[in-house]
Amino acid sequence: MGPFGSLQAPPAPAPGPPPLPTQGQPLAVGDPALCRGCLQHSGAGYAPPRDPSIPDSREAPQDTSMGTTQDNLETRFLNRCLPGGPGCVGKLSLNLQYQQGVRPNVRSSSLTTGQTLSKESLSHGLELSAPKKAKDAGLDYPEEALWTTQADGRVRLRMDPSCPQLPYTVHRMFYEALDKYGDLGALGFKRQDKWEHISYCQYYQIARRAAKGFLKLGLERAHSVAILGFNSPEWFFSAVGTVFAGGIVTGIYTTSSPEACQYIAHDCRANVIVVDTQKQLEKILKIWKNLPHLKAVVIYQEPPPKKMANVYTMEEFMELGQEVPEEVLDAIINAQQPNQCCVLVYTSGTTGNPKGVMLSQDNITWTARYGSQAGDIQPAEVQQEVVVSYLPLSHIAAQIYDLWTGIQWGAQVCFAESDALKGSLVNTLREVEPTSHMGVPRVWEKIMERIQEVAAQSGFIRRKVLLWAMSVTLEQNLSCPSSNLKPFTARLADYLVLAKVRQVLGFAKCQKNFYGAAPMTAETQRFFLGLNIRLYAGYGLSETTGPHFMSSPYNYRLYSSGKVVPGCRVKLVNEDAEGVGEICLWGRTIFMGYLNMEDKTCEAIDSEGWLHTGDTGRLDADGFLYITGRLKELIITAGGENIPPLPIEEAVKMELPIISNAMLIGDQRKFLSMLLTLKCTLDQDTSEPTDNLTEQAVEFCQRVGSRASTVSEIVGQRDEAVYQAIEEGIQRVNTNAVARPYHIQKWAILERDFSISGGELGPTMKLKRLTVLEKYKDIIDSFYQEQKK
Repeated sequence: MGPFGSLQAPPAPAPGPPPLPTQGQPLAVGDPALCRGCLQHSGAGYAPPRDPSIPDSREAPQDTSMGTTQDNLETRFLNRCLPGGPGCVGKLSLNLQYQQGVRPNVRSSSLTTGQTLSKESLSHGLELSAPKKAKDAGLDYPEEALWTTQADGRVRLRMDPSCPQLPYTVHRMFYEALDKYGDLGALGFKRQDKWEHISYCQYYQIARRAAKGFLKLGLERAHSVAILGFNSPEWFFSAVGTVFAGGIVTGIYTTSSPEACQYIAHDCRANVIVVDTQKQLEKILKIWKNLPHLKAVVIYQEPPPKKMANVYTMEEFMELGQEVPEEVLDAIINAQQPNQCCVLVYTSGTTGNPKGVMLSQDNITWTARYGSQAGDIQPAEVQQEVVVSYLPLSHIAAQIYDLWTGIQWGAQVCFAESDALKGSLVNTLREVEPTSHMGVPRVWEKIMERIQEVAAQSGFIRRKVLLWAMSVTLEQNLSCPSSNLKPFTARLADYLVLAKVRQVLGFAKCQKNFYGAAPMTAETQRFFLGLNIRLYAGYGLSETTGPHFMSSPYNYRLYSSGKVVPGCRVKLVNEDAEGVGEICLWGRTIFMGYLNMEDKTCEAIDSEGWLHTGDTGRLDADGFLYITGRLKELIITAGGENIPPLPIEEAVKMELPIISNAMLIGDQRKFLSMLLTLKCTLDQDTSEPTDNLTEQAVEFCQRVGSRASTVSEIVGQRDEAVYQAIEEGIQRVNTNAVARPYHIQKWAILERDFSISGGELGPTMKLKRLTVLEKYKDIIDSFYQEQKK
């Protein structure tokens, strides 16, 4: 079995929903019979307070595209949730039963209430705050600067006629979602091999409970709740609850060392840290003495090994929340403004310490709406999007796509198992059948390699039929990319062959497949195009709240990163003769600043508010963006030639399908050299690179006359056939180079592929060039020492 499990026919569909319970029977999470309003969950029965970021219709122009007015929302909540009202089933018990040993990600938690609702309890929050004028709602902040480095700072929003949405808070976004999507399934997770679902109403109430729990534990405004765990409902509850409570969500990668956790938790002044396992708890216990702001830790997947002071299980934490009055939380929600920080995303720290990217409530709500619209994400009124959450939520791409966009449009987010990237992801995809999916390039590459392995092991006829179908489809998609009128052969190939492949992969219903966070090879894009799967690129940074450019089914050009999101701006500075320049961005996506780093913030944002990305690219006549590299990665040879490494590295991988990673070297050197790694399988338990070559790599070896099946055979014995084939491939790349300084003169194959654990790749599989230069310094120096002799 490969890293994505065996490619077999999908299992039979699960049986239909369970029958409705009889009167008095408690309702479990995901039960369709739960009260439509579902507001009993908060203890006394509750309807959301008026959000101060909602402009009163009498005092500000109404944006009719943003949903119902506040008065209508109040009326609907009262009608839906008063005893005896439509959809109400009276006394309910809402049980979120995470039972120990049942499911790896969700353990025991009894969030129950049996109290009935009253008109007073439902309406009290709606009367807490009088309507505020547009200025108070965050429409203009002339006194504020465009950036800040303080966690409690505010910024002037980049309001512009091209960005029509009035600023509002995360709570307001969720509040509107409740009225439209309250009954729909919001979060799906597996328990005892069965899928359970939590509705949006339940989701909201549990998030409120979490908010009150954080307040009880001493969360202070503009301090953080750090979350160190794999994607799960608890991650979402904790994140939304943190924002409701006036705190700042800060994700930490699960692969982080105790020292890395300490740096982030100290920098963001974390009052609470939420962890999923004892392994993560141990990291925090080691560093707690160095975290003066840390007051408590909450653990949710496993119980702590023993009772410890200020360490709480999720159920204990939720019980604490019941001690905080609803009015206290309401007051905090009412005081929030769209130009305040609510999320911190730490960069991966490829150069020095990680930087804390401060994102405002407006960054989140604006991007969740307009960035996703640019990617053709549908509101649930049209089609409820179904997505699988498995990429690290501490990264902005997954967080904006899974968490915040899900709330904006009422998507159903289903959580993969924690071993998703070790083999179980494809099983989850088959069961869930997402309508939209996102993966970093390495995920798509692994899927491609698995298909190639299965094809190589198939019979001659099956393999030939697959290759024929992919060839016909690729040719059609390259020659007529925007045409829906496909010739008979292309339609036949799709119906007989490719549709079955997509079904086995779990993509039978997937209309949009995205990638981002790192460059995608042309080989991978063309491979999936041959399966009739377009991979839509997005371009953005943590500093742009994710997508600033997007591709979509209606906005696609092969190898491009799409067009700028409507309402955003782009300009290229210091363009060369070919139109390549540094990409600078402006708009409502642009971050508030780097926490506690004024010098770094001033480097990134100029006096006019433009974000200088450090990336280089070009725009074609139609506005499609093509990334060419990074300024900091630009190689300046001893002869003064400026050489972007990415196109040369890409050309080598295209020419030599045995190559997994290629890194160009030559900064301040007399000539270019390159480090290469070979395609190998991954260990199913650890995801570490093994010594065994992939089927595609073995096939390459056989084609050039080698019997090698492992990396060590090739490198250790310096396999003459493989080395000669690689040398010939490098020479073909050199032949196509624009000038001699662009030629690769020396190269070496490393004994092990790059990996996260090896330090060469970041959490999103992005190449950490400085680490590679340091780690393989001796090999690199040998290239140039030989030249001196």
